[in-house]
Amino acid sequence: MELRKDSFETLGGLPISPIPGPDDSTVQDEMPGEAPYTRGVHDTMYRSRLWTMRQYAGFSSADETNKRFRTLLELGQSGLSVAFDLPTQLGMDSDDPLSLGEVGRVGVAIDSIIDMRQLFDEIQLDHVSTSMTINSPAIILLALYVAVGEEQGVDPAQLRGTVQNDILKEYIARGTHVFPPEPSMRLITDVIEYCAEHHPMWNTISISGYHIREAGATAVEEIAFTLSNALAYVNAAISTGLDVDDFAPRLSFFFGCHNDFFEEVAKFRAARRLWYRLMNEHFDPKDPKSSMLRFHTQTAGVTLTAQQPLNNVARVSYQAMAAVLGGTQSLHTNSYDEAIGLPTDESATIALRTQQILAEETGVADVVDPMAGSYHIEALTDRIEQDAYELIQEIENMGGALAALKTGFQQRRIHESAWKQTTDVENLHRKVVGVNHAQMDNEPEIEGQLINPELAEQQHRKLELLRAERDAESVAAALDAITQAASTDENLFPLILHAVKVNCSVGEIMNALKVEFGTWMAPSGF
Repeated sequence: MELRKDSFETLGGLPISPIPGPDDSTVQDEMPGEAPYTRGVHDTMYRSRLWTMRQYAGFSSADETNKRFRTLLELGQSGLSVAFDLPTQLGMDSDDPLSLGEVGRVGVAIDSIIDMRQLFDEIQLDHVSTSMTINSPAIILLALYVAVGEEQGVDPAQLRGTVQNDILKEYIARGTHVFPPEPSMRLITDVIEYCAEHHPMWNTISISGYHIREAGATAVEEIAFTLSNALAYVNAAISTGLDVDDFAPRLSFFFGCHNDFFEEVAKFRAARRLWYRLMNEHFDPKDPKSSMLRFHTQTAGVTLTAQQPLNNVARVSYQAMAAVLGGTQSLHTNSYDEAIGLPTDESATIALRTQQILAEETGVADVVDPMAGSYHIEALTDRIEQDAYELIQEIENMGGALAALKTGFQQRRIHESAWKQTTDVENLHRKVVGVNHAQMDNEPEIEGQLINPELAEQQHRKLELLRAERDAESVAAALDAITQAASTDENLFPLILHAVKVNCSVGEIMNALKVEFGTWMAPSGF
């Protein structure tokens, strides 16, 4: 693989060994790019290519978010990451009565193909990699993306990106689930099966520990619950008749990066090694990429403080460095004002610049696995791997992740860990600068970005126009076909793709599925 630079040296001109080891020898028991991948999934890591700088963005309307996307791309961002508003996450249209007060608040409102076209206006989908954080209606949002790509004339095989599509963690930690577990898993495997044939460069699922960690899990629990969920997805896909090597190379993972610097570095190293171990114990894949854990990282939103918010720049910087030293494939850095409101253009730019400084000025990208050999890091890596493995085995003995979450097992563990962390802060056992330590009487006033109060009405008008101008018979037939197929084993993706092309809305397609699937509420764990 071609290197980024002809030579690598320190700021003072000292030569940098590519893979430091004992006595600066490159002879190691385990090398980067080799199983079990503790030291990284590529032999040259960032020496050849930097991680993808993928800033998570989405607010208000598709037009407003499109402007932010184009600004970030102009500033040097190398991938897009879409945040959807709560109604879209739950598969509801903006004019649904339950959407009142939530349209465009925590992400962009996407009701139909009209919004998806506007979201990617003047952005060629074969020139970017796009991540979409969407779960219950993931199959619909991916169909919208594919449809817009077709309108742009993009070769389907060239579409690159990720759809989160991770419903188990919604039941466990986040709550934006709609359907019962079994039909939800069916939607996931339909996406995996369809993309394996038609969109080979698309990551069909991003198995997420980030939200599990944000809910209060420890580092060990984050890894254990995430990889346990991943085993359930692999089993589900295999049960449809797919071979593990048909889809496992396109599985991706998503982790948070919290405040304990060394624990986070070790966590990422342990996760790679543990996934290799689990895949080979359970499925015996033949393709090496099937047991290679590739992951995106986001700095920890839960660590951001509304008090002294500029301190969050430092928190995000240290967390980003831990993620890079742990070998992440892509990274989002939070904006300093996110505990107050939606990020402004200024704060989003600083967040991106944080990554660029890390990549170009600190030298951390010039060495492969620079923390290897540290007694502390290696001991933590071993301990996290073993503790997470034991927790996964406990879940497997219960029948797997799906069976365990129906009893509230994972939910209960997360509640207990969150309670301990909260009481540690309240009892001053754990200090948080600006919150219970180094407080200030007079803090600078910082305002987050405001949402246009007329947005909901604008979305309503777009939906009214859509329904007035589309072919009602085509819409009814498309929705009926989805409901009928939901009771069979037919792959739903082609039917949903057709439905979005004839201007069915996201909420209408979800309702067509609800006729057969119904809805479900996960146990809380209390």
